[in-house]
Amino acid sequence: MIRHSSSLFTNPYAIQVLRTKKEELVQGINDPEQLLHWLVENGIFTPEKKLVLSFYRTRTAKNSRVLDILISQGERACRLFFYPCLKQVEPKLYSKIRKYVSEVNESIGDARRQLVGYLLEKDKVWFENSSEQHQGNKDRPGGKKHKGALKKKGKETPLSRATKPRKDPAAVDIFAAVAKGSLPELEKTMKDNDLNVLNPSSETLLHVAAARGHLSIVAHLLSKGARTGVKDRRGRTALHRAAQKGHGGAVRLLLRAGASMHALDVEGKTALHWAAENHHSHIVSMLLKEEARSCRNQHTFLHMAALRDESSLAKMLLEAGASTEGKDERGQTALSYAVSQGYENTAKVLLEAGATVDSNTVERAFNSNHPSIFKVLLEYSKDLSADIKELALFRAVQKNLHSVVAALIDRGTDVNAHNKKHYTPLLLACEMGKAESAEVLVEKGAKLGIRTPAADTALHLAAQAGAAAIAAVLLSRGMDTNARNQAEQTPLHVAALRNRGALVGLLLSAGARVNAATKDSATPLHIASHRGHADAARQLLLHKAPVNAQDKQAKSPLHLAAEQGHRTLAEMLLKARADPNAQDKEKKTPLHAAALRGHLSIVELLLAKKGRAGAKDMDGCTPLHYATVKGNADILKLLLAAGKNKNINDRNVWRKTALHIAAEYGHGELINVLLSHGAAINALDSSRDTALHCACRAGHLSAVSALLSWAQGEKANVLAENSLRKTPLQVAECSKTENQAQILTLLRKKMLIAK
Repeated sequence: MIRHSSSLFTNPYAIQVLRTKKEELVQGINDPEQLLHWLVENGIFTPEKKLVLSFYRTRTAKNSRVLDILISQGERACRLFFYPCLKQVEPKLYSKIRKYVSEVNESIGDARRQLVGYLLEKDKVWFENSSEQHQGNKDRPGGKKHKGALKKKGKETPLSRATKPRKDPAAVDIFAAVAKGSLPELEKTMKDNDLNVLNPSSETLLHVAAARGHLSIVAHLLSKGARTGVKDRRGRTALHRAAQKGHGGAVRLLLRAGASMHALDVEGKTALHWAAENHHSHIVSMLLKEEARSCRNQHTFLHMAALRDESSLAKMLLEAGASTEGKDERGQTALSYAVSQGYENTAKVLLEAGATVDSNTVERAFNSNHPSIFKVLLEYSKDLSADIKELALFRAVQKNLHSVVAALIDRGTDVNAHNKKHYTPLLLACEMGKAESAEVLVEKGAKLGIRTPAADTALHLAAQAGAAAIAAVLLSRGMDTNARNQAEQTPLHVAALRNRGALVGLLLSAGARVNAATKDSATPLHIASHRGHADAARQLLLHKAPVNAQDKQAKSPLHLAAEQGHRTLAEMLLKARADPNAQDKEKKTPLHAAALRGHLSIVELLLAKKGRAGAKDMDGCTPLHYATVKGNADILKLLLAAGKNKNINDRNVWRKTALHIAAEYGHGELINVLLSHGAAINALDSSRDTALHCACRAGHLSAVSALLSWAQGEKANVLAENSLRKTPLQVAECSKTENQAQILTLLRKKMLIAK
């Protein structure tokens, strides 16, 4: 027996590296199939595991699952993954990982924790004693290179290493006795340790007896404990050999002894494959019955045939009694696997045998990369329910498989069916912009008047998707261009909202009203201006959209463009003679809106187009007040220059100047700008507060400091009393703010109270 020295395999770092670099490995492995081949060749994965992994369709999903399995199998599997498998399949990625590991080694600097030897070097095989090791090296060709045994495709897998071929005369006599079928001779020559001996072809005695159908010898070997899972050089078990030769009795004995029906040889074939290829139908039936008895809710031969597109095998299995409705541990039928992979021939065989097409199968058909597979379902399925056909119709529309859409309708599917969202296929096609499917649906009689729960028509949805081709078809069929949804929007509003310039032009040419208004009195131009949609706005203006129309708040499109800072839109609107001084319900002009939002370029544009810097809203605030609130010095300077400083001391309804507001909001820099342009430092508001009172109340140290340090012209009056007869100092004493102590110190120094 060969064993591994336990001391060599306690190092955890291969797993740690794999986990740390998992994301990089998932993305970097470009050929999962080749990697899986090497993992199987080197005994890390079984062929069965490789077959199961074929269920994962994308490269990254398959890579991720492979790495998860390796991690779960432990340190040794992870090490062998890196060397030799990854080295062979992805040498650049292998080198990158090796470099990373080497850098970790260098940083660790501890020989006991070195990673390279454990992670990236060849696996070592250890014998129980050195003499056996020495003899093994001498007897084996190339024995000195035994460390690289794993590199040679599958020659040292765990199963094939179980026992070494025997070359002594006694072993030859044993195999000769089995080949002749002589049980007495076998009993006379066989010793206890010869039970699982291998011949030069890596066959056991059980392999030879099963291949020749010697039942008495098979029974004798099994009674002595012969292992049924040992594989020869071709990866075949004794059950493979018995099935291949058609020896039903041997197959029966092996199955009773627990032989695996689903074991795969190096060609990926089971015992059933060999029985089927050699037309041993009685063996096929026997294996199927055993599978039905012992493997419920598991992966079956029929599933396997479907996954491998073995249509002729599937047909044979079905003729032998395999059920089309059997589900594996994933809840999948053979048909669902064939459909997922796009295997049309196998799907046809299963459907002709009566396989049921359910919603899961339909989903798999449309999610596969083989659109034509659904046509197979449609043509060969014996009976598709109305629900399934309706589900398929919606999925065909989503995938824009217009030929499938037509075929379904021709087979009686309701063209005006509703899905869970209460959409018809036509509404769905319009929303998704599936022009070919929409055209087919219209030709097949889809009703144009059906609406969504939000009262959108097909034309609304086409406008939303920017589907000009669909809109043209709908308009050619006489669809109303001015139909309104729940928000009183027309398709033109929707096109403006989505900036569908081509559709805007198409709708207007077809009679859409350019000045149609929503519940909020918004025209399509309002919507385009608010969103900054220049393409849509350009088309609307070309068709004479009312540029100064007012919405529910009396805002013009220019107000909305100014609020949002859309300079291109503002330029377009002004060029179309939009009024730069239009007032909304609060008497704000576009200049107020731009100043409040801090849009410098819009302020520049509006002032250049004669926007009034001194215009007052219903609160008496000028754009200067709002620029001060925002704290934008550049806009402030622009407005002051435009008004030649005439409006610097304008007061709002609370008699506050821009200086009061700068003090209240703590904009020390703006205070200096305002004062340098002639703002009255001691102007009183309606509460007789000066700017200094306001700064002290709000606790803005920078504002207080700016006001107290102003030395050009009139100075801040520190003794001024407001309507409550309080000075700035008294106001500061009553205002518990973060900067209160510093403000009090400044004021007292100024008043010469503190020393």
